[in-house]
Amino acid sequence: MTPGLATKLRFGLVGVANTLVDLALYAVLSLAGVPLFPANLVSTTAGMACSFTLNRGFTFRARAGDVRAQAVLFFAVTAFGLWLVHPVVIALTADLFTGAHPVVATTGPKICALVFGLAWNYLLYSKVVFRPKEAA
Repeated sequence: MTPGLATKLRFGLVGVANTLVDLALYAVLSLAGVPLFPANLVSTTAGMACSFTLNRGFTFRARAGDVRAQAVLFFAVTAFGLWLVHPVVIALTADLFTGAHPVVATTGPKICALVFGLAWNYLLYSKVVFRPKEAA
C-alpha cells in the first residue's frame, strides 16, 4: 500500500470516529430543542478535539511538529469549515429532507455538510497543518 493511500485510509477512519461524535451529539442536542447554531457549535467542538488528537498522532503521524502551531492551524482550518461553512450547507440542504422522519430531517442536512467538509479538511490538513518536514 502506498504511503498516500495509507494516510487517506487512516484519515477516513479518524473521520468516521470524529463524525460519529459530532453527529450523535448534534442529533441529541437538536432533538432536545437546542437551536441549530449552539447545537452545531457544541457538537463540532467535541468532534474537533477528537479529530486533532487522532489526526496528529495516527493519520499524519506529526508527533515531532510544534503541537501549538499545529493546534492553531488545525483550529483555524476546522473552525472555518465547521462553524461557517457547515451551517450554510445545513441551511441550504434542509429543504431536501422536509417530510422525512425527524431523525433523518435533523441529521440529513448535517451529513451533507460533513461530506462537503471532508475534502476541505484533508486538503488543508495534509498541505498546511500536518505537512511533512522538507528534507534539509
